Amino acid sequence: MKLKFWLALITFTLFVIGSGGMALAFHDGGVAECGGCHSMHSPNSAGTMLLIGGDQSSTCLSCHMHAGDTGPSSYHVATADADMPAGKAPIQRSPGGDFGWLKKTYNFTVRSTATTELGQSHGHNIVAADYGYVADSSSNTAPGGTFPSANLACNSCHDPHGKYRRLSNGTIVTAGAPIIASGSYNNSFGNSSASPIPAGQAVGAYRLLGGSGYSNTVSGTIGYPGVPAAVAPSTYNRTEATQQTRVAYGTATTGGHQTWANWCATCHTKMHSTGNYVHPVDVPMSSTIRTNYTNYVNSSNTTGGVFAGDQAGMGPFSTLNPFMENTTDYTVLGSHAKIDGTYLNGPVAGDQVSCLSCHRAHASGWPEALRWNAEYEIISWADAANNPIWAGIDGGSTVSAGERNRGRTQAETLAAYYDRPAKVFGAYQRSLCNKCHAKD
Repeated sequence: MKLKFWLALITFTLFVIGSGGMALAFHDGGVAECGGCHSMHSPNSAGTMLLIGGDQSSTCLSCHMHAGDTGPSSYHVATADADMPAGKAPIQRSPGGDFGWLKKTYNFTVRSTATTELGQSHGHNIVAADYGYVADSSSNTAPGGTFPSANLACNSCHDPHGKYRRLSNGTIVTAGAPIIASGSYNNSFGNSSASPIPAGQAVGAYRLLGGSGYSNTVSGTIGYPGVPAAVAPSTYNRTEATQQTRVAYGTATTGGHQTWANWCATCHTKMHSTGNYVHPVDVPMSSTIRTNYTNYVNSSNTTGGVFAGDQAGMGPFSTLNPFMENTTDYTVLGSHAKIDGTYLNGPVAGDQVSCLSCHRAHASGWPEALRWNAEYEIISWADAANNPIWAGIDGGSTVSAGERNRGRTQAETLAAYYDRPAKVFGAYQRSLCNKCHAKD
């Protein structure tokens, strides 16, 4: 009987029906099937609240991680330990990143000094004991804030019961109109002019993110100022070897929405204070920055055009440097969330830089969950024939220095850039801060 239950549950979880812009799946934009997360009569002895896992994040990963994956797979956000042995990178390529990078510690030598780059430096250290994820040992609180590291769980950011919902008029509330579908995708109700949210109904908030008044038993009351706006392509966990996966991020402070930077600052408060933490966020990009962004191809081309190697679907927009569009019009965002290279426009007046312009939300292949390697001034190199290559410990003498390869194989570096070949940037590409600042 138990086997039949789990087979039915797995089938239901994976079952997706497209109908008039509606996608039906396990969460379906709101609270999921109770039995998928809670076991009514046989609670996990190590768990609480009758969870099927030993803790909240372990319960999430029981579905959002799958041992045996050989490539990016649907809603998976972490790679199993057995699938990423030494020298092999995490597999998932979701926009938020793969938590598996937290398990990848690298040792290398920089200018004759032995250096260790701890896996825990690569992103948000969720506590998921069943899968070996533990709290950040270097800090008891969130960088720049007071949130306890020991309390960080998936449900610190995501509301597993999905109470936050978007009404047909675009406002975010927590009760009233029933949730009929996810609101996260470009084929969701309300994210296309062809399929508006029916009056008196609602869709779920983007990625079940917590909003104003959100609280849970582990984290307490978080204090988010609202729910940030975004729309993702319905296919989003995929390689970007030839085409990018553009999530269209919005920004506004009306109708229960909040800017991305203010949402992140709930835990990272001092990142918005005066002093050494400050990089401008939630302010319109200047005309100079917008022009730089649009024209910047790589270190050898800052006048526009296609990316080196004519990689399909690359530029001016880059998922290694996404910006926030100055809107919460989900039909606009929905028309920009693409995987086919049909909308890769640069920023316009009012668009903004925010936390996610530089960091991935979960984890990345680089310290501080950055989208590119900011620990050295050059990110791509050249072989003996001057062909552009990614640095790696297996890349030959021209890229053998530890400050260049940071202990990674070339395949791991490639994976950290979501499989973009180095020819996209050419040899000797400088830091991607230059996408906006063009100082190379």
